[in-house]
Parts: sequence; C-alpha cells; structure tokens
Amino acid sequence: MLTAQAVTGWDLDLDRGPDWMFVRLRPAQHDGTDDLSLADKIWSLLEQSFTYRLVLELDRVELLQSCLIAQFVLLSKRVHSHGGLLRLCRLSPENQQLLHVCRLEGCLPNYDSRSDAVMGEHRPWQPR
Repeated sequence: MLTAQAVTGWDLDLDRGPDWMFVRLRPAQHDGTDDLSLADKIWSLLEQSFTYRLVLELDRVELLQSCLIAQFVLLSKRVHSHGGLLRLCRLSPENQQLLHVCRLEGCLPNYDSRSDAVMGEHRPWQPR
C-alpha cells in the first residue's frame, strides 16, 4: 500500500489491484481542510494508472461534509464519462443515511467491504 500526502486536510492510502484503484481517505494530521481539490487529485492518480475503476474506503471519515460529497459526485461523473466505476465502501450508518437524504445512494453506492465493492455484490444499504 502506498501512502500519499495528497490534499490539504486529507491523507490518501493508495492500493492497486487488477483494473482497480483503492483509496482510503484519512483526516490529515496537520491543520486545514480543502476538499475542493480532492476530486482533481484522485482523478490525476486514476489517469496516471490508466485505471478508471475506483473504490473509496471511507471508514475513517467521521462525517461527510457537503463539499466532500460534491467532490465525490464530480469524481463519479468523470469516472463514468470514461466508462469506469466508482464505489464507496465502509461508510458509517450516519454517513449512509446522509447520502440517502441527499438521494445519492444510486450515484454513490456503498458496500460493506472492498471485495463486495469490486464484485458489486450484496446490494448496497438502503434505509426503509
């Protein structure tokens, strides 16, 4: 696993598998948050690896802020425009509910694990 100090406010742990890139977001140890360049940085990493299938692992993200969600939507549009896939995994129940309220669970599907996300198995969580 590679670690990259990618964006102010976030550290990214990168891992690659056959035809997939896995990115775990971690709050940075330094001050400042700038979610506005997160989509650009991750997109750049995807282009460099010629891989357009992405799993964002979000178990270390306490609360999805609106600007971070907007970056995920932007990234999803870019990935899909290149015939790729973007899937989330390990969202907290609170963050899952937040995506549901925003009606984004179809655009940003969440899975329990990395392997479920890759296989597209186990229907993403959907509140009743």
